[in-house]
Amino acid sequence: MQVRPLFSGLCGQPTARALCFAGAVLAVTPAWAKPIDYDIPAGTLAAALSQLAAASGVMITFSSEQTAGLSSPGLHGSYEVEQGFAHVLQGSGLRIVQAGEKRFVLASMEAGGALQLGATTIDAAGLGAITEGTGAYTTGATNAATKLALSLRETPQTVSVMTRQRMEDQQLTTLSDVLKQTPGLSVQNIDSERVNIYSRGYALDSYQFDGIPTTLIVQTSASPQSLIDTSVYDRVEVVRGATGLMTGAGDPSGSVNLVRKRPTAGFQGSVSAGAGSWDTYRTEVDVSGPLTTDARLRGRAVMAYQQGNSFIDHYQQEKQTYYGILEADLTDSTLLTVGFDYQKNDPRGVSFASFPLFYSDGGQTDFPRSINAGARWSYRQQNTLNTFATLEHGLANDWKLKVAVNNMYSTRDYSLASLSGGAPDRETGEGAYLYGGDGYGSQRQLGLDAMAQGPLQFLGREHELVLGLSASQFKDYSDPDDDDLEMRPANIHSWDNDTERPTSVGKLMNDDTTIRQDAAYMVARFKPADDLSLIVGARVGDYSYKKKAIYNPPYTRSSSTAESRESGFITPYAGVVYDLNDIHSVYASYTTIYKPQALREQNGRNLEPREGDNYEVGLKSEFFDGRVNTAIALYEIKQDNLGVPTGETVEGTVRESAYRAVAGAKTRGIDMEIFGEVLPDWNVSASYSHSVTKDADHERIRTEAPANLIKLWTTYRLQGGLNPLTIGGGLNWQSGMSLTTSQGKATQEQYAVFNVMARYDITRQLSASVNVNNVFDKQYFSALDPTFFTGYYGEPRNVMFSTRYAF
Repeated sequence: MQVRPLFSGLCGQPTARALCFAGAVLAVTPAWAKPIDYDIPAGTLAAALSQLAAASGVMITFSSEQTAGLSSPGLHGSYEVEQGFAHVLQGSGLRIVQAGEKRFVLASMEAGGALQLGATTIDAAGLGAITEGTGAYTTGATNAATKLALSLRETPQTVSVMTRQRMEDQQLTTLSDVLKQTPGLSVQNIDSERVNIYSRGYALDSYQFDGIPTTLIVQTSASPQSLIDTSVYDRVEVVRGATGLMTGAGDPSGSVNLVRKRPTAGFQGSVSAGAGSWDTYRTEVDVSGPLTTDARLRGRAVMAYQQGNSFIDHYQQEKQTYYGILEADLTDSTLLTVGFDYQKNDPRGVSFASFPLFYSDGGQTDFPRSINAGARWSYRQQNTLNTFATLEHGLANDWKLKVAVNNMYSTRDYSLASLSGGAPDRETGEGAYLYGGDGYGSQRQLGLDAMAQGPLQFLGREHELVLGLSASQFKDYSDPDDDDLEMRPANIHSWDNDTERPTSVGKLMNDDTTIRQDAAYMVARFKPADDLSLIVGARVGDYSYKKKAIYNPPYTRSSSTAESRESGFITPYAGVVYDLNDIHSVYASYTTIYKPQALREQNGRNLEPREGDNYEVGLKSEFFDGRVNTAIALYEIKQDNLGVPTGETVEGTVRESAYRAVAGAKTRGIDMEIFGEVLPDWNVSASYSHSVTKDADHERIRTEAPANLIKLWTTYRLQGGLNPLTIGGGLNWQSGMSLTTSQGKATQEQYAVFNVMARYDITRQLSASVNVNNVFDKQYFSALDPTFFTGYYGEPRNVMFSTRYAF
């Protein structure tokens, strides 16, 4: 075995001395026992790497983009593993980096030189974008903000990445779970199935699958994105701040990009099973590898199943997830990817909104934490099928073309009764009433993106350019029954989650919503000097929105239509990054905001589109060759026509919240974050976010979102004889929030929730872990909903045990 100091090249730097002193840790690298005989023919580099890894009994992680268009002379003879990789990679401009016991990642020669790594450390500068198998809490590149593949330090916006390792450490199995732990985000349940996500004080409703935008309208009950199972994804990238360049019409809140797992060139697989609080059981199977001997065809399949009850009375959930993906090297420079994921969610005892926040005297309600506003028989079954395809082709001079399409089709079938309306009498319990009914709905989203990307030579320097076209169409159809359930009175004190099912008298209405966006975009990254980058871009787009409702007999047959259309609106983007040295960079960015709104004033008139500007400046740093990233950002958002709840309902409706347009709204805030491997085997993620929105009169608005958030999480793999054991823990703290309506004012004071975990590696392949959430069993409102004037409790203490076998 070879032993060497991990930070021998770094401890001379003043900024590293404290860490080196505190962590005088030795990194151990295994010496390979003996050479291995290889007989690998010449061919594509991907095929050669796959065959070498299989013959050596090791795993190498790389993306198809890294090896696209590259070939290998093959390998014949007896070599040690590292020598074999060196021969196979000869002339490719690539190298291998050890990322763990018999685990390697592929990196460029330019990324990190000959840095020596230990068996459990990660060279983030040498990492690609893929996070699976690295054990890292960071990534080497992301294009979520600009479509340019940049490191986090090179990106002039605030970007957080929740890696595969982070999701596994905390057992984050749904997208909502992930976003609850993501820096700067506040996750608030509307009811048992729907959530609102807040970033920088605004609802976040921009979601992408591998960079292709989708639309989310949570009020329709059709929010398949929020129900996503994370077993399908390599990482979740969150950009905070306006992202109109990537998504067209959008909020200043940000966007979420879900990046799918890809097939691997070498065979790998895993099986996991878990059991936890409230009779929760979960199983996952994940198998990946080459489907042909030359690895030109690769595939992956993932299956997940979960069922269980809840801390909420009479609530049960069952969900199934299936994922399949194929990659084919059609030529040495052409890659075709096709795949699907299917997710079935079948919850019972669901609610439509939660319990009322106010008594009739204006006081805040204080029901038990286990209260369920939904009837025992209520259900909301939702099935979602995502199909996708990507064609990538390498051109001369390092240019490439990429065409991607994503089609999401979702159906929902529901029968609901939820005691969520009204303001009950504190003493008698009278005055509450039911929301709900039966119905069916469907949603289809089609997204297409075509782009060309490559380098440019100008004034003796190399720059980057992206040109692209995008189109998307969202169609939502709702077909509710007309029945006798809506507004049915019930006593909240005697509510036992049992009420008569609705009796249908026919179809109430047909409701169609169509949103279409088409755009052309351009992004360029200019390098006038080695330490200066200028990123400029623009998106020219068309936007149309149409909502048509046709009411059926026994009502007088009538229809209502709401439409908006905007052509040729331009979303400019500008960013500058200046490297102060090899560690620190300062940046500034600017973009505009344009967001049509499906909100109405109390008189029923639609609000005009929101328009404004987003400014951001910050400092980003990389320590220990990129293994640790830090960021601090200051931002200001200016908007007109910002929709703010009035606390009233729209005239002629039962539960549609009325909004008013605020001119001169201004949001100011700060984001701070540190994440990565601060010492060998010690991963850390820590963040603080502050955001306050005020109107033109300097009065704070949008108080239902907390102004301050602190999120901490860390894991450490013990040393010596306890090396198989990893322990971790953290907390989520937020400042108070409030909601003022015509019925009263509800508040939730500041609170903190603590979580811990432990994992023990029984063998190199088998591990067992336990996660405990809300260790001190804190009771709190996680949401004060301005739409229905209801509240939702956070989960009490819960435990999850799981085992995982990798092969």
